[in-house]
Amino acid sequence: MENLLYKLIDWAAIEDIEYSESSDPHDVLGAHQTEAGLLIQAFIPDAESVEVEFIAVKSTYDMEKLNDKGFFAVLIDRKDIPEYKFNIVYKDGNTQSIYDAYRYTGIYTEDDLSRFERGVHYDIYEKMGAHCITIEGVEGVYFSVWAPGAMRVSVVGDFNCWDGRRHQMRRIGDSGIYEIFIPEVQEGFIYKYEIKTRRGEPMLKSDPYANYSQLRPESASIVVNINGYNWTDEDWMDSRDIYQSNGKNYDGNPMNIYEVHLGSWIRKEPQIDDDGKPVPGSEFYNYRDLAPRLAEYVKDMNYTHIELMPVMEHPLDESWGYQVTGYYAPTSRYGNPQDFMYFMNYMHNEGIGVILDWVPAHFPKDLHGLGAFDGTHVYEHADPRQGEHPHWGTYIYNYGRPQVTNFLIANALFWAKCYHADGIRADAVASMLYLDYGKNDGEWVANKYGGHENLEAIEFLKHLNSIMKIRHNDVLMIAEESTSWPKISGDLRDGGLGFDFKWNMGWMNDFLHYMQVDPYFKSHHYGALTFSMLYQYSENFILVLSHDEVVHGKGTLAGKMPGKTQEEKNANLRVAYGYMMTHPGKKLIFMGQEFAPLNEWNEMHELPWGILKYPVHKYMQEYVKQLNLFYVEHEALWKLDCEPEGFEWMTCNSYKENVVAFVRHSEYYQDDILVVCNFTPQSYPSFDIDVPYHGIYTEEFNSDYEGFGGGGMLNTKALTSKARQHNKNQKNDKGTDINTGDRDKDTGLSVKDDEFDKSEAAQEREIISIQLPPLSMVAFSVKKVDSKKGKKDVKNSAKKAAVKAHKKEQSRLEDEGMLQKTSKKRNITIVKSDAGDNI
Repeated sequence: MENLLYKLIDWAAIEDIEYSESSDPHDVLGAHQTEAGLLIQAFIPDAESVEVEFIAVKSTYDMEKLNDKGFFAVLIDRKDIPEYKFNIVYKDGNTQSIYDAYRYTGIYTEDDLSRFERGVHYDIYEKMGAHCITIEGVEGVYFSVWAPGAMRVSVVGDFNCWDGRRHQMRRIGDSGIYEIFIPEVQEGFIYKYEIKTRRGEPMLKSDPYANYSQLRPESASIVVNINGYNWTDEDWMDSRDIYQSNGKNYDGNPMNIYEVHLGSWIRKEPQIDDDGKPVPGSEFYNYRDLAPRLAEYVKDMNYTHIELMPVMEHPLDESWGYQVTGYYAPTSRYGNPQDFMYFMNYMHNEGIGVILDWVPAHFPKDLHGLGAFDGTHVYEHADPRQGEHPHWGTYIYNYGRPQVTNFLIANALFWAKCYHADGIRADAVASMLYLDYGKNDGEWVANKYGGHENLEAIEFLKHLNSIMKIRHNDVLMIAEESTSWPKISGDLRDGGLGFDFKWNMGWMNDFLHYMQVDPYFKSHHYGALTFSMLYQYSENFILVLSHDEVVHGKGTLAGKMPGKTQEEKNANLRVAYGYMMTHPGKKLIFMGQEFAPLNEWNEMHELPWGILKYPVHKYMQEYVKQLNLFYVEHEALWKLDCEPEGFEWMTCNSYKENVVAFVRHSEYYQDDILVVCNFTPQSYPSFDIDVPYHGIYTEEFNSDYEGFGGGGMLNTKALTSKARQHNKNQKNDKGTDINTGDRDKDTGLSVKDDEFDKSEAAQEREIISIQLPPLSMVAFSVKKVDSKKGKKDVKNSAKKAAVKAHKKEQSRLEDEGMLQKTSKKRNITIVKSDAGDNI
């Protein structure tokens, strides 16, 4: 029998296993039927003796130790393969009884492999990673990983003494996928993959598909079962398309987003260990503790959604989550996956939508991460001109590789399905679209047509959005894209990328530039205030004042405002917020900016909640709270956000006074809102504002209200519009004439006296005279008098006026040399300042 045993053994294959270089250990180890009987082979380093125990019949067979490296074998006279275990005695005297991992087959089907190879296996996360399953009545964990360039892959952890020889995985054909089922491994066990490269160099990698990871600075993956959570958010999920605004169908809904970094919204004093050092992670609140406090605050402040800066696992706090190593794992800083499910479930039950920041553009170079994952450039390009961001120090995904795009697309779907995410905001989309983004000449490679467009990334984004809308049509897809790439939110059938919304970075830059200018010089920058309406309907926009504007020395939003005192800065900030909240587009503001903090955001400290004891900050918080409520309660401010019919200029040429006025139209006259903004510290006891039709105008909101920290200059009585008295000069609060000129009937644009249309129609244009406070936003409700127009007439007339206003303003800017023709390179309209600088 001994000689026969030696003859049955494939010694070359055994050598590969002993040197941990086998890509198919299942072909040798485990139980195999032969003509001579049942051959069972095992490789257990450091074992002194091993016996096979057939569990059902309680019979045992001693295995022969065939060398000193730990190879054991036995030939048993039977044809079937019963359930068995190994009873092991180690050299140090310890004993162990284990099921044989090499007895079990894999769970991939040919269809699984084919779809993954083509990049269309959208549920691949159900196979990849670590999954608690039961095979033939035996509980354990099934591991699977993609490492096409590896010589050998093993699962290592405390359960096998981190010995890469013990659980070598089987490579499935040419797929590059490795798999193994390890019995009796349990939830909570930590593990990594030990990968031996083609150069014979072993390295440890975290699981790209892991659902849970150790708290930094540790980096091992953790076995966890994310199934079985008792969700109770059915009402929210069933009606989510009503609660959320979808730019595609123009079914407008209020959408006011509070951007949050969970690790610094609130924070604990860290615990100190016996050595006097801070206990890692003790400074953070758990997801379960954060949920009720954050939900209460968000509801009290009248926000509709929160947007979480990346909660995917990341090694560096200072990256704010934007350098991800664990795409399928909520960060362990704030708890485990079940805790984060509780967080999401709680928010939904409180009527709050949750948008997750997501980073498909790049990933960090941490050794345990995706970079050079199997010793080759698997997820990134091999050529650093294509595969690296020189300024960010990160790798760029290879979007031309189907398995890579499958990893990313499945990941977005994973957060929507497994964690009920209501929206995905893709970070740094511009860096994906342009091959030369952030690079100098010689640092990038042109596409096959010689251009700088990343054709593979474009296809990836279209693929992503198309599948998301098929599987989760009510999940919002949002792009942070900072250039004028056309049709970011355009329909896929029309050549668009298919996002629901795009962050309006142009508005943010122009508006903050305008707001930071001293009021004395603001008139020279008036175009930056109104320019956004020239392209407002080219995309479905979200107006953003995000975290990027309050870090790296930029100061706070209040700190950017002109003024010698905090009160003066806050007055500027009030009108800024007022203009933002009434301007077309959905809204987003970064946490803390609602109460005008003194210092810019620092991720290592919680928000300065203590300053709310001072009235100047409490007033600002109350202002934002009431402004948010005003926004939510008036559908004119959001119902037609994505349609030109929803907006009409009344005054957009009062550059000397730095005043704008416009109407936000809804579907009915009685819901319209007239908005007037004064961006200077000059007040006007009587300021004439054109109005769209004869009616009664009642002040509904005024940022100068004393309860907001203002001076209390209010319009307490309803105002009835009247015909304009032409060539009448207005006066400011000092009695000085202000020659604002007359305005066109249909557009509301100011015109020179010698250009004024003296037709009967133009002379019917009506006005109201209001008290206009300094640095203020004032909003009026409208009651139209003696109107015979219906719903359809309102929309048609508003649309005609809006289109005419747009064309006339564009023509004026061209005549004055401020507007150039569209740039062929970027397809962007450029406004030039008096100094010739692009705005």
